[in-house]
Amino acid sequence: MSGTTPLDDYLRQYPDTRYLDVLICDLCCIMRGKRYPASQAGKVFSHGMMSPGSTCLLSVTGESMDPCGMGFSDGDPDEMGIPLPGTLVPVPWSQVPAAQVLLTLQGLDGAPYYYEPRNVLKRVLGRFSDLGLRPVVALELEFYLLAPELVSDGLPVPASSPATGMRMDSTQVYNMEEIEEFSLVLDDITSSCTAQGITTGAISREYSPGQFEINLAHSDNPLEAADHCVMFRRVVQGVAYRHGYKATFMAKPRPDLSGSGLHLHLSLYDSDGTNVLDGGGKFGTGDCASQTLKHCLGGLLSTLPECMGILAPNVNSYKRFIPNHYVPVTPSWGFENRSVALRIPKGPAQSRRMEHRVSGADANPYLALSVALAAMHYGISHGLSVDEPATGNAGSVISTDIPFDLAGAMHCARHSEFLADYLGKDYVEVYTECKLRECEQHLHSGEKEVKWYL
Repeated sequence: MSGTTPLDDYLRQYPDTRYLDVLICDLCCIMRGKRYPASQAGKVFSHGMMSPGSTCLLSVTGESMDPCGMGFSDGDPDEMGIPLPGTLVPVPWSQVPAAQVLLTLQGLDGAPYYYEPRNVLKRVLGRFSDLGLRPVVALELEFYLLAPELVSDGLPVPASSPATGMRMDSTQVYNMEEIEEFSLVLDDITSSCTAQGITTGAISREYSPGQFEINLAHSDNPLEAADHCVMFRRVVQGVAYRHGYKATFMAKPRPDLSGSGLHLHLSLYDSDGTNVLDGGGKFGTGDCASQTLKHCLGGLLSTLPECMGILAPNVNSYKRFIPNHYVPVTPSWGFENRSVALRIPKGPAQSRRMEHRVSGADANPYLALSVALAAMHYGISHGLSVDEPATGNAGSVISTDIPFDLAGAMHCARHSEFLADYLGKDYVEVYTECKLRECEQHLHSGEKEVKWYL
């Protein structure tokens, strides 16, 4: 039919849809946008939606930090939001029949908006064409299901069991009983993901009560993988709310609970579909890792101090880095070792990969993937080497080579030639200024981190 849009086709399939949520993922992974009546939403697909470019640079409280004069100082100009193909999907948890679509920002000339995190990742991915290699990635997100109210000390508490009404209070990692007790909400999450085209895998009960992890599928399209990750975050939070819970991807919601991470699984394939990270040797030996894998490890570890401001983006992020808590606190790698920053998991040669374990669940997945893939490209391009793999516990003492504080991490990022090259000098300057101003505002407010980041 001439002149139809993807929304027309969608509404024929879902005729009861009343609204379309048009979404932009900001720097803090908060979805911002507008809700259109379905009868008026076609114009978004035919003409786009104008929105301030500064939407991508807001603080976690939704305020403009005016970084480098972008916001109040320049008049807050609009960019054009264009719907991303494949992201027009139902919103199963909505109180009224609704759909959603992700936007990407561009200028009137069609040039991608420089400061959008998704476009930062797009720029990094463009660098791999000169290597003839294709990144394949998967993301794992840990999150908490919490009671909807804070307790008397102003801190959140894990959700009570919907089966017994009792609040979980012990570690019981990988406990299947708790998964069964929360099976209705967990199934609602995975079913909603299926409805949105997000492929989920194993569900784990993690190290603290109320903490879960749901794996997302490997993909040879890192942009789509990051899209699905931010969509997954919205699914979890929306479904949790419908079941009477609060879901959070905060890195460290309570000092007595384990932190939540965003683990990145990273591999590289050549044009023949061969995994170039495998060296062909027995797992755990030096021959297991190809020279390309060693170059990648060298790039990732040598640039880790410069990347911390991206992987741990706010003041709460650094509360997660504690010795002996399965959180990396050293620039280390190893075979099948969860105390290191870069773990090489067991598995068939064709699935050889690195698990990047540093970033918190509060990190922006577009940017976390950007710096990880950039470091791999950098290591290969410069032929970097790596020390011997760590054995035993590599996380007993915090390294002094990594800035484990926000100010130090942002200073390191701002002066990084590596990040300026791959992410863009102007982007790094604006990003770090935005985050430092957010931190300053938080400190001046006198409010607890939970009030800001939960």
